[in-house]
Amino acid sequence: MGLVAIYTVGRLNHPYDHPISREFYEMGYKVMRQASLSGYMIEEFSAEGVPFPEEAKGDGYPVLTLTVWKSLQSLYQFTYSGRHSQALRSRRRWMEPYQEKHLSYVVWWTEKVKDVSWEEAFKRYNFYKQNGSTPFAFDFKQAFDEKGETISMK
Repeated sequence: MGLVAIYTVGRLNHPYDHPISREFYEMGYKVMRQASLSGYMIEEFSAEGVPFPEEAKGDGYPVLTLTVWKSLQSLYQFTYSGRHSQALRSRRRWMEPYQEKHLSYVVWWTEKVKDVSWEEAFKRYNFYKQNGSTPFAFDFKQAFDEKGETISMK
């Protein structure tokens, strides 16, 4: 059974130490704690020291996440429920609006956690930006199962 990786990318409206940005990080801590306690997220990669990719330009302050999940369904359910759902509703307060061609996340299937890396995340993200959703790199709107078949997320 395959695992699912998700890479997210965005930019804060304010410097990291601004009260509104601190609010974002406080919520982020709660979201990641809930993800860890869910039993479905199996790895969270530190973004410390990771260079922000050129292709995700903007004026704000970069924020990256990279996590691995037990299943696509568990990732989807987590994304649109609980604290993460609350955070999505507050996104505009914290994050820069997307520029043309800027996409906030990409998902892909992987067999092993050790195959997931920041380099792989950037590669998948760039592929997704250039080609849209494919079995190699996709979003929830046009998702794929492990065999590359289109599936509907609910």
